[in-house]
Amino acid sequence: MSVSDAISNKARMLRNQIRHHNYQYHALDDPEVPDAEYDRLMRELLALEEEYPVLISPDSPTQRVGDTPISAFGTVQHELPMLSLGNAFTADELQEFHRRVLDRLELDDDVDLTYAAEPKLDGAAVSLLYEDGVLVRGATRGDGTTGEDITHNVRTIEAIPLKLLGSDYPARLEVRGEVFMPKAGFDAYNDKARAAGEKTFVNPRNAAAGSLRQLDPKLTAERPLDMYAYSVGIARGGHLPSGHSEIIDQLQEWGIKVCPERSVVNGVNGCLKYYKDIGARRDRLSYEIDGVVYKVDSLELQKELGFVSRAPRWAIAHKYPAQEELTEVEAVEFQVGRTGAVTPVARLKPVFVGGVTVSNATLHNIDELHRKDVRVGDTVIVRRAGDVIPEVARVILDRRPQRTRRVQLPKTCPVCDSRVAREAGETVARCTGGLFCAAQRAEALKHFVSRRALDIEGFGAKLIEQLVATDRLKTPADIFQLTREELSELERMGEKSADKLIRSIDASKSTTLARFLFALGIREVGETTAAGIAVHYGKLANVVAATEEELLGITDVGPVVAARIKAFFGEEHNLDVISRLRDYGVNWPESEPVLDAENGPLSGKIFVITGTLPTLTRDEAKDFIQDAGGKVTGTVSRKTDFLVAGESAGSKLSKAEKLNVSVLDEAALRTLVSS
Repeated sequence: MSVSDAISNKARMLRNQIRHHNYQYHALDDPEVPDAEYDRLMRELLALEEEYPVLISPDSPTQRVGDTPISAFGTVQHELPMLSLGNAFTADELQEFHRRVLDRLELDDDVDLTYAAEPKLDGAAVSLLYEDGVLVRGATRGDGTTGEDITHNVRTIEAIPLKLLGSDYPARLEVRGEVFMPKAGFDAYNDKARAAGEKTFVNPRNAAAGSLRQLDPKLTAERPLDMYAYSVGIARGGHLPSGHSEIIDQLQEWGIKVCPERSVVNGVNGCLKYYKDIGARRDRLSYEIDGVVYKVDSLELQKELGFVSRAPRWAIAHKYPAQEELTEVEAVEFQVGRTGAVTPVARLKPVFVGGVTVSNATLHNIDELHRKDVRVGDTVIVRRAGDVIPEVARVILDRRPQRTRRVQLPKTCPVCDSRVAREAGETVARCTGGLFCAAQRAEALKHFVSRRALDIEGFGAKLIEQLVATDRLKTPADIFQLTREELSELERMGEKSADKLIRSIDASKSTTLARFLFALGIREVGETTAAGIAVHYGKLANVVAATEEELLGITDVGPVVAARIKAFFGEEHNLDVISRLRDYGVNWPESEPVLDAENGPLSGKIFVITGTLPTLTRDEAKDFIQDAGGKVTGTVSRKTDFLVAGESAGSKLSKAEKLNVSVLDEAALRTLVSS
């Protein structure tokens, strides 16, 4: 599917904003925007990536959780990632989630699936590890894979048992929950702090997160913290019930605190009724919430539904409406991005909205600015609905001062003074300065050295900006001519840092074709698209020589992307830079092209695998079928063409026989593929 420059740049802007605020929230405990604004940003990016899959890349914030922990604490590697949840903001979005669940389970629309429902607490997620019933470790969520060791702090929270009750718990049990500060405790703590002339907390969420990350556990012990468990991560050496709600009940029997407002509901109507009921009682609850959470109750169905990289497919958070505030527009400025996109930003009179001071709002593009007719001096409604730089919802026209002027697109770039142009049919305007524009050059180089591209560790944004400002870096090839001596003379470098960076630069020379293509920064070619191109063509020379028509044969490459790729490699200066990079030692292993499996012998056929096969594992059998063009699902239905059955096939075999689905053993599957 083709993607316009405006959409691509909008997604890029959203990602950059999310990354910044992930760091502020997770690493610094100092968020600049409320959750509702963050939610809107993530929701908008998820919607873009769902509509335009070519935009999805592994380094997108939608593919991950949070950000890296600070180094003051020890780190903990989560044995099972602590994933985040997708969000629904309307009944229609919840209906769409329910429909996706039914489709993946191949269930009829009238099935009332059972969900476990509970309030979504506004606190800090933690992992508690119990061995033989004794608390041995507490950790933050961190980036979802690696968290911070906060054992010394969670042990001070009275709601968290140091030893479980009973004796039938698993030998190794990881409990996940939300640490929060109740409203009454929050108010009392702030009253005491104000009386003592000390700093108060902004909101209960910040209070909980900050309390957990005190280096002195005595300070944590003074904070009125509480915790409710909401799931189990790992459980080894024991048995757990088959339903999520039953597991939560079991945790309570073992002495772990759980939310008293939890419930089990039927279907989407039951979810909506629960949402309305909790919403009506929200102000009377003893703790802050920002929504409710629904989880498919059956663990077997959860397993069948699986996960996307960032979130489970079997759960969703249903958020309550965001808040709004009034403020004034003090200025409208234009920023220049990596691809030259010139985008307007409203500078606001700082306003306190839901515990966060807001001073900036994105206006997206000149058309959006003109549609809302935002002018300097206007009083505007700022909505806490998700943009990390919040959204200007609308202008209060009856408060507009006299003699205001409509904001116009600048004719020249605010960075390099080059001409600003806007292609026909596009909403985005661009600086024409190309590599002459320091803003574009710096951003392009930051992308080139980033972790998902050439991955040059230690080559930070400030260093790139410093080298660009002195014209030392003009193209990526210049990176590989930097010397230890000149780097050591730069601000905040020194000889050791220079040595380390030179080693990183040398190490980055050995890369992959996919990383290299992504690093080039071709417009609308994300990491996933770059990987598809690399696999399809195998060699850079093949990519350079490919026609637009040939490029269209690659999954996720539409006419616009194909044109961008061909145009990039059609520019002589781009080929010169690539040639210089290779001369300086940048290399990657090349291979023969890989043909697409869409026309394989099993194309269009749906398979289900059950039981133990003689020589293939489940994953190997799945890959074997998919490589031949087939599709593998987890549930037998009338749509299933073949059931591949091994030893101990169980209920799926019985269902296949009842529905007259063809049953194959491993040998018959191999014969089918070879024929």
